[in-house]
Amino acid sequence: MMAGGLFALLDDVAALARMAAASIDDVAAATGKATAKAAGVVIDDAAVTPQYVRGLAAERELPIIKRIAIGSLRNKLLIILPIALLLSQFLPWLLTPLLMVGGCYLSYEAVHKIWGAIFGHGDHHEAADEHPRDEEAVVSGAVRTDLILSAEIMVIALNTIAGEGFWSRLVILAVVAVVITVVVYGVVGLIVKMDDIGLKIAETSSGFTHKVGRGLVRGMPHVMSVLSVVGTAAMLWVGGHILLVGIDELGFHPLYDAVHHGEEAVSDIAGVGGVLAWIVNTLASAALGLVVGAIIVAAQLGITRLLAKRSATA
Repeated sequence: MMAGGLFALLDDVAALARMAAASIDDVAAATGKATAKAAGVVIDDAAVTPQYVRGLAAERELPIIKRIAIGSLRNKLLIILPIALLLSQFLPWLLTPLLMVGGCYLSYEAVHKIWGAIFGHGDHHEAADEHPRDEEAVVSGAVRTDLILSAEIMVIALNTIAGEGFWSRLVILAVVAVVITVVVYGVVGLIVKMDDIGLKIAETSSGFTHKVGRGLVRGMPHVMSVLSVVGTAAMLWVGGHILLVGIDELGFHPLYDAVHHGEEAVSDIAGVGGVLAWIVNTLASAALGLVVGAIIVAAQLGITRLLAKRSATA
């Protein structure tokens, strides 16, 4: 009797262990899916952050990035996560409009950067380089910008796992927050210190290794420029795609249907159909982001000039 009860208990424990393992697998899969959906914003986050430590002493770069990373994690876990969970639990219909607001912001930021690159003004990150700030100002400015990008990452992730239970959503979003923060700021730290690493290699080696070190030192400014372009493109793509899907979910279907028909037209091409369909969707999303961003930037410039004219008249 006792042996039978013991074996039954062990069977129950084994069943619970299998259920727990399955749950962990489900959470891991959902976490990966949610993280992948937010990849565009993550790329932009990694591209934007290194600009905050330009012009600062080399020995202070990593400590400042560490402080920004802690602020980013605090943003995600203590501010964004509770609000997002409450909304998804009690006001789920608000998620799509909130995502679209974030999509508009990303589109605006991308066009704002393009405008600044063309006309030489309007990029607030460049302005920060022209007027060096103390560490507190650098960290607080970076954490404020991160709050917006982190909110977009978390809402995109939440929208991906909206069908999960409350506690599953809580665990998945917490894991997404930690993983993305570690990855983004780990990459940022590596990018920021890469020229120092190259200089150290060049000073302590010879031959091919010496050339590699010098190449790193020379190449990092170009890498930073490429990252800026990639970040801007990612914002247009992600922002436009959020708007494209959101408009469809709110009941206006022609835009999404047109893009879907374009994808279908190339998806059957042997070997490259899937890639071409993705390109069609990406280009259409970026175009929509460009149009929306241009409208917002134009409105901002118009209002700014009108207010300046009224101020001058007064």
